[in-house]
Parts: sequence; C-alpha cells; structure tokens
Amino acid sequence: MELIGSLSDWGILFFTALLIGMSKSGIQGITLLAVPLMAITFGAKPSTGIILPILCFADLMAVLYYRRVAEWRYVLKLLPTAIAGFAVAIIVDRFIPASQFKHLMGGCLLLVLIVMLWSELRGKENKYSHCWWYGPIFGLVGGFTTMIGNAAGPVMAIYLLSVKMPKYNFVGTNAWFFLVVNYLKIPLQIYVWENITTTTLLLDACTIPFVLVGALIGVRLVKKLPEKGFRYFTMTVTVVSVIMMLI
Repeated sequence: MELIGSLSDWGILFFTALLIGMSKSGIQGITLLAVPLMAITFGAKPSTGIILPILCFADLMAVLYYRRVAEWRYVLKLLPTAIAGFAVAIIVDRFIPASQFKHLMGGCLLLVLIVMLWSELRGKENKYSHCWWYGPIFGLVGGFTTMIGNAAGPVMAIYLLSVKMPKYNFVGTNAWFFLVVNYLKIPLQIYVWENITTTTLLLDACTIPFVLVGALIGVRLVKKLPEKGFRYFTMTVTVVSVIMMLI
C-alpha cells in the first residue's frame, strides 16, 4: 500500500493498534505514546486519518464490554462543548502551524495536571470539580485536542481522576464519551480534512488483530490493578503523555 514504505512502518502501525486496544479497554492515555511515531512516519495530518478508524473500532469493543458501568451524567456534561471544540480546531488549523498545536495542548494539560496532582498529594477533594463550568471546560479542550491530533486521552483521564471516579466507572464513562466523539469526527475528517480514504481504511483493516490483543491485555491489567494502583498507573501514563507533548 502506497502509505507504507518499509517493514518498520508496518511495525509502528501495528504497535499503535496494540496500544489503542490497551488504552480503550482501561489503560487510558497510553495511546499518546504512539501518536508521535505515527506523525513522524505518515505525516501529522495523514496519521490522524489512519488512527481514527482504529480508535472507532476499539471504542466499539470497549463500550460492548463496559456498557453497564458508564456514568452518563459526566458524558453529557462534556459532549456539547466537545463538539464546540471541533469547530475551534478547524478554525485554528487555518491560522496556526500544526507544529505549535502539540505544545499548546501540552501546556494546557500540564497546568490542569499540576492542580490535580497537588490535590491528590494533599489528600483533598478538588473543590472546583462540582462547579458548573468545570466539566464543560474539559469538554472544550478534549474536543479541540481530539480533532487536532487524537490526543484527548490525557484530558479525559485528568477529568475523571479529578472527580474521583472508581476504575470500572472510569473506563466505561471514557469508552462512551470517545465512542460518540470519534464517530462524530469521521465526516469532518473525510470531507473537511480529506485524510480518510480507501487506502487508509485498508491499512486499518490489517490492524484489527492487534487491536483485539491490546484490548485483552488492557482488560486483564484493569482486573489485576487495585483501585489505588489503577489511579497511580493512570496518573503515571498521563504524566508521560503530557511530557511527550511538551518535548
């Protein structure tokens, strides 16, 4: 296929699919470890068109497995402004070089992450999490970052960790949010950014076994991790993801 130039390209594609499967089944944020590799290999904007259908398939599997443990009130808080974030991303894309998006997103996430970690270390509840504007702000940032680079995993992780959500509710809520958001992005990326084509879909079809294996690994890890261990593991992966966006 014309987008694949070498065996290493296939390796990066399959590695990305494995990480996406793990991320959607519980190890949130780990997808960002592969996003830079995909951008370098296939190009920043083309890579988002390859990754999105893989995400959609993994989202569907996650929802089927965790469908009964989602906290829909949190999803509904985020969705309206997430859609607004799509529009902001499309507008900003016309004025700001793509190379600056990564640092912009990383800076926003770093600020919120510091506040969350500070509250966690002090053992106090985040007093802002009950404010009416708290969820919508995360929805806006999440919609923007997912449209620009499929990079909203850390945004959602920080939000759900900050409201002290139990691990299974965390995974189920995250699954439903991204199922809706990612499927809404498909027409925009086909007709506005034109980076989902027959060729990219054929590449995505080849990754299905790796997504399935990743999902099984993710489910097993979530079951084995205790509640506190799940929170700390998710925080660690999120911190690494944010650092990668700032480099």
